[in-house]
Amino acid sequence: MTGFYRDGYCRTGPGDTGLHTVCARVTREFLEFSQKRGNDLVTPRPEYGFPGLKPGDGWCLCVSRWEEARVAGFAPPVVLEATHVSALEFVELEVLKAHEYSGD
Repeated sequence: MTGFYRDGYCRTGPGDTGLHTVCARVTREFLEFSQKRGNDLVTPRPEYGFPGLKPGDGWCLCVSRWEEARVAGFAPPVVLEATHVSALEFVELEVLKAHEYSGD
């Protein structure tokens, strides 16, 4: 289950220092990029109820990580309808729209 609160929503609150507000469909390139940056999203972590991600999975990403990946050329597509409005404090809507997930 994705989201900081593991409720399936990319919402944020007082305890979410990473601001997990960008709903994305992760790609192999993004997962490799993230792993090289020290954030392994592939390896399952059952102690945290984390199954590990594979390309095509939906996940709530930290807005700063998504932006870092975008600048580096590895941003995964964004599901705009599920991305929290507070992401707009850090990334312009036009930028998110340019990376909009277009479906399967």
